[in-house]
Amino acid sequence: MTRLHVSATINGDPVEFLCEPEQTLLDVLRDELQLTGSKEGCSSGDCGACSVTLDKRLVCACLVLGAEVEGHSVETIEGMAKGNKLHPLQQRFLEHAALQCGVCTPGFLVAARALLETNPDPTERDVRYWLAGNLCRCTGYDKIVRAVLEAASDIRAR
Repeated sequence: MTRLHVSATINGDPVEFLCEPEQTLLDVLRDELQLTGSKEGCSSGDCGACSVTLDKRLVCACLVLGAEVEGHSVETIEGMAKGNKLHPLQQRFLEHAALQCGVCTPGFLVAARALLETNPDPTERDVRYWLAGNLCRCTGYDKIVRAVLEAASDIRAR
């Protein structure tokens, strides 16, 4: 089978890769580009562990073909921190112990960042609604919601 040549922007950097026509964006990120932060949880778009943004729109990377990102911009968990400086969401997740096993954490962080870029002053209800596509089997959701709300406050105060 012929591999496809794809050019895209990932985490702000121009990237080129080869992929099979049926290869998902998640597989491309993990296997071709060694960006292993996005996790495979369900392969059906139900858990949110593989959440990324595609042209600033939140998507499950397991439901997007790698070839579909030709000419587009993808942001992953690897693009959140700036060097050694954590994104406020990452810092608040640590402070609130809003993670345990870590499988869901990258997806929650990417989804929360997408929320705060859309709505910098969300209510608790907004956060719970926006993150409803992300499943956690370990922590429960209260710590995650509190971390997102505090990070939103931190970001607004800058």
